[in-house]
Amino acid sequence: MVAHMNEEALRKTIVSGEAWYYSRSRKSLWRKGETSGHVQRVVEMRLDCDQDAIWIRVEQTGAACHTGRHSCFYRKIEKGEGGARLSFVDADRQFDPKAVYRK
Repeated sequence: MVAHMNEEALRKTIVSGEAWYYSRSRKSLWRKGETSGHVQRVVEMRLDCDQDAIWIRVEQTGAACHTGRHSCFYRKIEKGEGGARLSFVDADRQFDPKAVYRK
């Protein structure tokens, strides 16, 4: 998945060993799994050469994607005759988002 972090989210991630992120739309911190129970335990963290991007390798419990899939990257772009097309890979849902994310 791809998400944003601010300084506080980064600090909480390092201290807790679980992934924390910052929602720019809600202007608030959130811990992955606080609603779904599908947490991300940090295995390794790396910074890019400019130190403006963080890559976090996690042990994912359950699904990472809010659509109920293991990964947010379940659409594969394939080159075909007449252009590109999408195919779905590892796209089986692991949970029902409507049941987990009730609003």
